[in-house]
Formats: sequence, structure tokens, C-alpha cells
Amino acid sequence: MRAARLIKMVLLLQSRPSMTAAELARELEVSERTVTRDAQALSEAGVPVYADRGRAGGYRLIGGYRTRLTGLARGEAEALFLSGVPGALREMGLEDAASAARLKVSAALLPSLRDASRTAAQRFHLDAPSWFKEPKTPELLPAVADAVWDDRRIVARYRRGDSEVEREMEPYGLVLKAGVWYLCARVPADGSAGSYRTYRVDRFTTVDADGSRFTRDEEFDLPAHWDEQAGRFARSILHAEVVVRLSAEGVRRLPYVVDPVPARDALAAADADADAPDEQGRLTVTLRVESEEVAHTQLTALGAEAEVLAPESLRARFASDARRLAGLYEAREEEIRRDKGR
Repeated sequence: MRAARLIKMVLLLQSRPSMTAAELARELEVSERTVTRDAQALSEAGVPVYADRGRAGGYRLIGGYRTRLTGLARGEAEALFLSGVPGALREMGLEDAASAARLKVSAALLPSLRDASRTAAQRFHLDAPSWFKEPKTPELLPAVADAVWDDRRIVARYRRGDSEVEREMEPYGLVLKAGVWYLCARVPADGSAGSYRTYRVDRFTTVDADGSRFTRDEEFDLPAHWDEQAGRFARSILHAEVVVRLSAEGVRRLPYVVDPVPARDALAAADADADAPDEQGRLTVTLRVESEEVAHTQLTALGAEAEVLAPESLRARFASDARRLAGLYEAREEEIRRDKGR
């Protein structure tokens, strides 16, 4: 524990001109007295740590000293590529590895480039979870992440409806989608390589690594696999169709109020029509939806930018909504006029 802290202290001092005891204590999560003792221990070990006295003083390395302890371990290098997603690193238990990797990279850079990590972090940040939803870290996520890193088979039990199912699987990759973690895994079958399936990690009840490694298919592309699975799932839940006439503004807003995949499909099909849009600039699209109820909720957000043409039952619901809404505003306008006449 102390050895790792001493190495980290050297790397911190190597990456900056000087640091105060308070700054080192904060970075190392120790007291300033411990920083003083650690600096003395490094000096006694031959590391030229010099302490500047006074209010503007601090610790620095002298004589152009540079440690050679800057080679990245495999886990640190892998974690570094995820350093733009700090929340995900914490949830997978990789925050310390990423921190060590960033320090080693900073220590290896030329002095003129050592602020690169700080300046980049102040300009780009990925916040994966969605708004208005408190993210909850699945309890078994670190165990799953370890198996993914090490290419180790796992035996997992997960909830499916009201029952639990046990599967042996080869964990290929983790995906964080709107604050929800998913595992893409290959499930071996008798006499064949098996098939790739996707599981929500928060539905796992147990995860046990059996100790054996699997040979990863080098042709497997996690981003491409996820895009395919996500598109397939989005289309699989669409069981109804509605025909909608959209204004130009309605066309622009459609992908933001309904599921993006069917919206893109509908707009692409409509654009292929030689007669679209009409003389008033309106575009008629046939949109696949989960249900008429869902379509009513989603398309309401478009207001007068969308006119439902079919099915007739959905058109009637929107016509009823329009009458009720007009009635509310007309009644209020009448009240205002009466008040002004008094």
C-alpha cells in the first residue's frame, strides 16, 4: 500500500513543477504529516525530493530526475481508453487503474504537454445516464467486468419474468445505454460456437467465473453488434402502423418524439416517393409504432405540426383532444372578456 503511494507521489511530482503538501495530501488521500514522512522516505531512498519552505513552498524533484516507472500495465492501458466515462469506470471498479494510467502518461510527456489531460477534460465530457433518472449500479457489475477483461467463462443466473434461468456464457462486452448496463455474451451450444445474446446486468442474481478462458472471436465487433441488436429490438416491439401528414417542422421533430429507428425508416420511405412532399410542403409518412396508445402519447407532442390520417380511431382521438383543448381556451377567453367588461 505504501509502496504504491510512494510511486504515485513521484509520478505526481514528475508531472508538475512543484506541489504543496496540501495538494499532495489531497491527491494521495492522506494527511500532510504523512506526505512529509513519505517525502523523507523517498529522499532517503535516493529520490531527489526537495522541500521549499515558506508560504509559497512545496515539494519538487531536482536535477532533472525522471523515474522509469512509467510503463503502463495492461489493465491501466485498457482503463485509460475509458477515462472519458468516469461514472462507468467507478461502477466497473476501474477508477484506480485509470488514475494510475493517466499519471504515468502525464509523467512521460514533455513539460510543455503536461496540461493536455487537464485541458482536454475541461472541454469534453461524456455523461451517459439519461436525465431525470437516478442511475443504480448493478451489484454484480464488477464481477462481470472482470470476466470480460480476462475472457473468462461465467455461469450466471438471471431473472426472466417470474422465474430464474441459469446459463453458461462467454462474456464479450459491456454496453452502457442511458444509464443501464448490458452484457453481450456468446452462449455456447452443443457442437457449435453458439449465438450472441444480450442481457441486462441488473437482472443477474449470481455470477460465478468457472476459471476457464475462452477464445475470443477476433471478428466480433461490439459497437456493430450493439447497433444491430438495438435496431432489431426497436423494430421487434412495433406492432401497429399510423399514417401521419407532417409539416416541415413536424418532419424535423419526428425523430425526437417517437422512437428514432422507425422514424428514420418512415422518413426514408416517404422521401423515396416522387410525389412527396405535397404542394403545401407536407410529407405523409407511414410510421410503425408500439401501439395506438403509445402513438397517441408520442404524437401529441407535435401538436399542429402533425395530422393523423389513419387509423380512423386514432384520428378521432386527436380530433376529440383538439375540441377539448379549444373549448378550454375559448372558455378562458370568455371569462377574460367578461372581466374586462365589468
